[in-house]
Amino acid sequence: MAGMKNVPVLVPAHFHAGTRENIGTIFDRRDFVKLDLSELSAGQRSEIRAIASFANVSADMMDALPNLEIISSFGVGYDSVDAKHAAAKGIMVTNTPDVLTEEVADTALGLLLMTVRELGQAEQYVRKGLWAKNGPYRMTPTTLRGRTVGIMGLGRIGLSIARRLEGFGVKIAYHNRSQRNDVSYDYYPTLVALAEAVDTLIVIAPGGSSTDKAVNATVLKALGKDGVLINIGRGSTVDEAALIEALQAGTIHSAGLDVFENEPNVPQALIDLPNTVLLPHVGSASMHTRKAMGDLVLDNLQRWFSGTDVATPVDECVKADVRRHG
Repeated sequence: MAGMKNVPVLVPAHFHAGTRENIGTIFDRRDFVKLDLSELSAGQRSEIRAIASFANVSADMMDALPNLEIISSFGVGYDSVDAKHAAAKGIMVTNTPDVLTEEVADTALGLLLMTVRELGQAEQYVRKGLWAKNGPYRMTPTTLRGRTVGIMGLGRIGLSIARRLEGFGVKIAYHNRSQRNDVSYDYYPTLVALAEAVDTLIVIAPGGSSTDKAVNATVLKALGKDGVLINIGRGSTVDEAALIEALQAGTIHSAGLDVFENEPNVPQALIDLPNTVLLPHVGSASMHTRKAMGDLVLDNLQRWFSGTDVATPVDECVKADVRRHG
């Protein structure tokens, strides 16, 4: 590992603290704040050989670092990293799948229960002294009993959510880019068809142009007045303006959101609505899971600079057969 201390790795100043510290122990860590890298001189940019990051690595950013070899991304989703551009330039991109699967699935079920049974509102009812003052909290109009849950994105996390839902005795269906041959859940080739068939829609699809605002007014109308929307994937997947209108008009019943289009800025209209549960993107945010993610970021960097295969290359780099040279 001693030889890696001479390898400059660019790390955002607000990166996961424990991982930043560990990177600095093994590599020559270079902190940065501005995404346009304007705080770095041309000479400093030419020294950078790796980026450890969790978002916003654009083609321009890569082009500004002429000796960049690898982007080790913190998170399973990497839609904010231009992986196609990276692969075309021979730059490896890695992510952190699997280690956060169960944590995010747990959060999805917690968010679903909070939304359907109004658990957050009921908890606040107690804290505000309203139980003693006004009597029991109201009976919730919705329940998981008898519901049919559709999952948009039946990948690793989607499957883990589905396994948990089986224990609740609900019917499960899904929409993917293609049908899986290893599950018995009903498959729908379009998102609208899925929404028409279910009354609860859980979104765990990746971000990017193919899913941008995929959950639109048409999908929400198809979900129906008893419909519940849960988004634990990417904020960009849901048309927030259409969702707000649907919630205000009673087109759907309620929504539970862990992700938003312009984080950390949440539309005031969503905050003001009584039929929303809003979380600050905490799907994988336990100390245990974030440490595991950081360890995988570091492991991929170490593997790359020791000349061995990285553990979790993204699909674009696998298809382009990106390899280390030298």
